[in-house]
Amino acid sequence: MELTLKTTVLILGILFTGLTAGLCFTWSNAVTPGIGRLDNLSYLQSFQAMNRAIINRSFLIVFFGPVLLLFLNAFLHRNANPSTFWSFLVAAILFFVGIGLITVFRNVPLNEVLDKAVLESLSATELEALRTKFEAPWNRWHIQRTIASFTSFALLLTGLIYLK
Repeated sequence: MELTLKTTVLILGILFTGLTAGLCFTWSNAVTPGIGRLDNLSYLQSFQAMNRAIINRSFLIVFFGPVLLLFLNAFLHRNANPSTFWSFLVAAILFFVGIGLITVFRNVPLNEVLDKAVLESLSATELEALRTKFEAPWNRWHIQRTIASFTSFALLLTGLIYLK
């Protein structure tokens, strides 16, 4: 069986969206609640270390790849069953807004504030203030990413049901 561009884009889009949804779900349900139990310095150090470690080629391809793949997928399926096309298009828009835009304009700026902090030189009061400025907003925006990535993934699977 020969893999066409259409099939390849669909498979990669579903795979990368599913991986992103799984990452977001795990981060929301295990990572942030777990480190949320730490004291201020340990919490901020842990988040700083994870933010630095996660920026790598594999992560960037899987996390941001669907921003392009899902729109290309919708375009390639524009003549498919309308239910398939619309499921794929809404998945693309939702992923773009819910992962792409929220990450770039909400989570990354918070990450950059945290990254610039020399945590070991901050007082207990400054650590508490930094954590307060960072934790709740970051988690709130990340929950939106989790919902968006999961819903995009579900819409891609729904589109498959109607694919002819």
